[in-house]
Amino acid sequence: MDYLILLIPLLPLLSALVSHLGAATLQRRVARLSVLSTLATFVLAASVLGMALSGEARQEVALGADWGILLFDPLSALMATVIAGISFIVHLYSVRYMVEETGYPRFFVLLDLMTAALLIMVAAGDLITLLIAWHLVGVFLYFLLGHDSRSQSAYRYGLWTFITYRLGDLPLVLAAVVLFQAYGTWSLPEIFARLAAEPDALTYFSLPVAEVVGALVALAAFARSAQFLLHTWLPYTMEGPTPVSALMHAGIVNSGGFLINRFAPLYIHTGDVLHWVFIVGLATAIIGSMLMLSQNDVKKSLGYSTMGQMGFMIMECGVGAFSLAIFHLIAHGLFKGTMFLNAGGVIGEARHDDGVPKDEVYTFVVERETPAVKPPWLLMMAITLLFPVIVLLVSHLWVSPDLFQKQGAVILLFFGWVTGAQLLFSTYHMGGTNPWRLLGLILFSFIVVVAGYTLISHAFDQFLYDDPRFAAQLYAAAGIDILWFDILMVVTTAVIVLGWVRAYRVDKLGSRIDQKPGHWWMNMYSLIAREFYIVDFYTGLSRRLVAVSARLNTWLRWG
Repeated sequence: MDYLILLIPLLPLLSALVSHLGAATLQRRVARLSVLSTLATFVLAASVLGMALSGEARQEVALGADWGILLFDPLSALMATVIAGISFIVHLYSVRYMVEETGYPRFFVLLDLMTAALLIMVAAGDLITLLIAWHLVGVFLYFLLGHDSRSQSAYRYGLWTFITYRLGDLPLVLAAVVLFQAYGTWSLPEIFARLAAEPDALTYFSLPVAEVVGALVALAAFARSAQFLLHTWLPYTMEGPTPVSALMHAGIVNSGGFLINRFAPLYIHTGDVLHWVFIVGLATAIIGSMLMLSQNDVKKSLGYSTMGQMGFMIMECGVGAFSLAIFHLIAHGLFKGTMFLNAGGVIGEARHDDGVPKDEVYTFVVERETPAVKPPWLLMMAITLLFPVIVLLVSHLWVSPDLFQKQGAVILLFFGWVTGAQLLFSTYHMGGTNPWRLLGLILFSFIVVVAGYTLISHAFDQFLYDDPRFAAQLYAAAGIDILWFDILMVVTTAVIVLGWVRAYRVDKLGSRIDQKPGHWWMNMYSLIAREFYIVDFYTGLSRRLVAVSARLNTWLRWG
């Protein structure tokens, strides 16, 4: 087992070293070596995951006295398998995609180094190893995004990403300093054991260790996972090679969810921090989804889609559903990586033929024509409101009878109900020549998706956090005051009610859905189209900082 744990990050490191030293001799065969080493890494990681699934006990491999620790546990085994698998697909795709680019061997060397850094990061069992790997991921990403040195925009936004990542590194460094000052060790298992024994320990300025470190770790996760106000690097890094975009959106940007899960034993003592994590994730999910809908560029739209999904992932951590966040980041990584690798083909086909069939969905979305036949309005309202909640409750009570004792689970169920109601609400508007057939297919799909999602998420919870008491502590820490809980439910319900009021106005009072939008709507659209002016603000701020530094340079005669 010790050799397997060491070989998993060592194989891509050896591949990078051999490719770099033998680039002149191997030339394009570097790609074959890189692909084979990544495939071997995936096989080894899958073997370790199989051992974890079979109940193998947690193990550590220490390269130093108190650092250089690689940890084998369910979280590291699962994440290593996902990273190696996605990296293998990206490597395989890059063999032909990058063949006409300059620096072909260098690209695969960087891919191997990135894979090794990610694998070390998820297996790090001490703070020093975690910090080194966390930092190197940002460095290698900068070089991968700027692989084409002739592209000024790729260099500019690669640097933008690098700066954002460095800002996100600072809170994690401070968290490591606070933990070492409080417990005198770099080892994460030892830190978590001492934290459990002394949850009220204090640090500098008599501040609680758990709350301070929890907030700092969350800030580091926000920067890496493109949460609101720290998100601008993500949608603007599309000038880099497509394989890099796929790897970044499928694996690197998910690091925030992993980091919070790695520090899960800390967060059972930091309820207030989890509340802020939930608020930030919720704001990011809403704003990212809004900005995604306003884009006319495919890859930029995918970037904002990733931002919204990362918001949902962080929000799940904020309600205590840590294992669900891991399932979310894996499912999103596989889905979004596939979309990015296929984006070029979709754009190329669309330039020749849009290929959009003239069915009821196209008629409603594009031509904005309402169907002649619709199901009864009251019946559809009842189906929209009742069907999702029945399916969600039955499926979750099937695997977790104590559902209503977990406030976070209830919040997630509530958002699931809103999403399901929105889906059926849209179906009601589509109608078409056979609205009942369309409705039946969507209801059946909803049942299959919810049942599968519930079973898989429950399996993740059992695998990652097999101690029911620990999982209950996470949910308890994320609990909020009953008044705020009720307000959240009422506000979300009001959104559903307002949607049905508008539907009633359209259907019963003769309001036209294609009427000219009002002044308020146009202002709102302008605000969203300009991305809430956040990018403009950061651009102006950077120009002012450059101007101030130039003046200081002149006054102090440094130049």
